[in-house]
Amino acid sequence: MTKKIFRSICLATVAVLLASLVLIMGVLYEYFAQLQRRQLTAQTELAAQGLMAQGMDYFDGLQLDDCRVTWVAADGAVLYDSASTGELDNHLDREEIRQALATGQGDSTRYSNTLTEQLFYHARLLPDGTVLRLSTSRYTVWVLLMGVLQPVLVVALLAILLSLLLAYRLSARLTRPLNDVDLNDPLKNVEYEELRPLLSRIDAQQEQLRRDKQQLEKTEQIRREFTANVSHELKTPLHSISGYAELLANDMVKPQDVQPFAGKIYSESRRMSSLVEDIISLSQLDAGAPEMPREECDLYLIAQNAVDSLSLAAEEAGVTVSLSGKSARLSGVPQLLYGICYNLCDNAIKYNREKGIVSVSVRDGEQEAVLTVSDTGIGIPPEHQQRIFERFYRVDKSRSKAVGGTGLGLSIVKHSALIHKAKIELTSSPDGSTFTLRFPKL
Repeated sequence: MTKKIFRSICLATVAVLLASLVLIMGVLYEYFAQLQRRQLTAQTELAAQGLMAQGMDYFDGLQLDDCRVTWVAADGAVLYDSASTGELDNHLDREEIRQALATGQGDSTRYSNTLTEQLFYHARLLPDGTVLRLSTSRYTVWVLLMGVLQPVLVVALLAILLSLLLAYRLSARLTRPLNDVDLNDPLKNVEYEELRPLLSRIDAQQEQLRRDKQQLEKTEQIRREFTANVSHELKTPLHSISGYAELLANDMVKPQDVQPFAGKIYSESRRMSSLVEDIISLSQLDAGAPEMPREECDLYLIAQNAVDSLSLAAEEAGVTVSLSGKSARLSGVPQLLYGICYNLCDNAIKYNREKGIVSVSVRDGEQEAVLTVSDTGIGIPPEHQQRIFERFYRVDKSRSKAVGGTGLGLSIVKHSALIHKAKIELTSSPDGSTFTLRFPKL
């Protein structure tokens, strides 16, 4: 960029210099033309005085290197011409001669075929009726240029050298603020306000890149933790199943213990199956669930199906589940909405107290449908409330394993809610917890 600015300044300087030279030469050309005319008029007056005083003798020995002298009779006949000794044409038709005969003086400018150059003419009427005329060659542009060539070259050389120096310093000064821009903080010390929009965009992009980097790091950390947790969660039931199966295979189990061992194998396999299903669900949710199209659905009916599915589990846990509200229609994915209701109700049952209560309600608003799941369970301590939606995060790990939780239920709820652009609100105390989801009616 510095080179481009340097070249641009130099080219501009040369262009200005050439334009100035052309303009000056034009002015000088006209100035010297006027100067020649005045000199020619003065010389004609002096020659007229000499001719009137001496007559034809005035021309004897007359030497005018830069002028041509012509003496013309009143009828146009040439009486004398310093440039020719032969017979010349009648000059009565010459413009300057006619003007002199009419007004006393005459001027003209024309191209001479005889001398092949442009000439200035000045004529003066003498008292005896004759006309004295002097002419001189007009300076050409090249003659004028050659006359001032040396000083022009000196001035041009100095101007070019000065321009190069100024262009170098100016280009360096112009580009210094650009070279000094800190891409990590482009809005720091902005010297050119014209660059602020560009630097603001760079700053916004840098901020976005930093956020993307942080998000990638966070995602990578979550992926590593998820992989480690999955391995751990799968390894535990696999070891149990393998151990029980090995004992059964080696006939090391008493007949009365076969059925309990088979029950444990079945329980652990069901736990593994639930874990795999939840992992598959989360993978689909991470991809945005593209294979699950939206449709018009009733949140109340979906919540009712989830409550009915958990009625047996609630009865075994000694928990009462109730549903209230009314029909609330919205555009959504029925499978995901069912998963939200099911997981929230399932957790409310598992982590409740004996003879506890789970209250499910659905409200229909103008702009949103609201699902609320409340329980009278053990509650969630404040320090854990921000992390309960993380994968495999458990507030009470021992109780989670006892009730058969995979630690993925609330994570599925969170991702399903994000797909529906729903907001999740949580209030919790030692007397119970309340989850509220607000689904916009898209």
